[in-house]
Order: sequence, then C-alpha cells, then structure tokens
Amino acid sequence: MRRKRAALFLTAGALCLLSAAVLAGYNLWDDQRAGASAQKAVAVLQQEIPEEPETTQPITPEAKPMMTAVEIDGRYHIGLLEIPALGLTLPVQNTWSESLLKYSPCLYQGSLADGMIIAGHNYRTHFAKLNTLPVGETIYFTDVDGNRWTYRIVTTEIIPGYDVESMTAGDWDLTLFTCTYGGQERYTVRCSLDTDIGTAT
Repeated sequence: MRRKRAALFLTAGALCLLSAAVLAGYNLWDDQRAGASAQKAVAVLQQEIPEEPETTQPITPEAKPMMTAVEIDGRYHIGLLEIPALGLTLPVQNTWSESLLKYSPCLYQGSLADGMIIAGHNYRTHFAKLNTLPVGETIYFTDVDGNRWTYRIVTTEIIPGYDVESMTAGDWDLTLFTCTYGGQERYTVRCSLDTDIGTAT
C-alpha cells in the first residue's frame, strides 16, 4: 500500500512539474511572438511617420476629434512609444482589448490633448520592466503625423486590478500601466509633458 501511495505521489509530482514546464514554455513563446509582432508594426510605422510634421508643432498637443491612425494587419496604431531606459520602442494601438494587448500596448483612455493612458502586457518584450523606471526618467511618444512629445516620470503607483477610478484619476499627461506578477494589481507610471524641452526632436 505504501509503495502504491509513493508511486502515486511521484506520478502526481512529475505531472505538476511537466505542467509547469509546458506553461513556462508557452509563456516564453507568447512573449517572443508578441515582441516580433510589435517590432513588425514599429518597422511599418517608422516608414509611415514623416521625419518632420507637416505643420509647425504646438508646445502642447491640440485637441482633435480623433487621433490619426495607421492600419497594420487589421489593427490601427496611433504612434510610437519610446522608453530609452528600457531600450524599448513600441507601437501603440488606438483602442484597447485583451486580444489586442497580445500584439502591442494599447490606448486605454484619453488622447494627447487630455492625457493618454496606455496599457501593456507584462511581457518581457513589452511592459514587464516598468517597475524599474525611476522618477525623472524620459519617455517619448511620436504620433503618426510626425509630432514627438517628451514626458518625464513624476510618480509611480500600484493600483488594485479593478480600481478603474484610481487608474483614471489625476491630471496626468501620460500614464503607462501593466499587470503585476499574478495579475491582481497594476503597476502604474505617471508622467507630465516636459514643456521645457517642448517638441524638439
């Protein structure tokens, strides 16, 4: 009887280890797939975005009925997000859904004029290292019209996963967020437009 129990425990343990290995392998594959998808969109946007905007760029973003978007593989992108400290350049889609997040960060709410909130998966190739960014770090966003905006990180927060009110609170020019490990909370980076630098490229 003891031998049978021992054999059952060993079998169960082996199955648990196998399941963990399969899950880890899938997560790694999914991360790499997402990274490749994002970089494909980056390459297209870098070709589509003009090196200089067609008109003189204002010091702060102007309100528009809708941000210009470029379609790539059936998904619409409003620009490029650059986080130099993490070595990241990522495309940003113009709307949010769980399925779209599997390809690149998405505009969760807002606009350039009233403050963008951008969500990203905690893939290693996307927003996994947001929690390492210090206050004062520079982040750039270039819209598809060629306007480039400079932001500085002002503060960081950890917000409960379903606390939409806290996520959308405050007068921030740019917010980036991603799930923490386990998915129960959201690591959040709050930024202000750097008007001292203005729109210099």
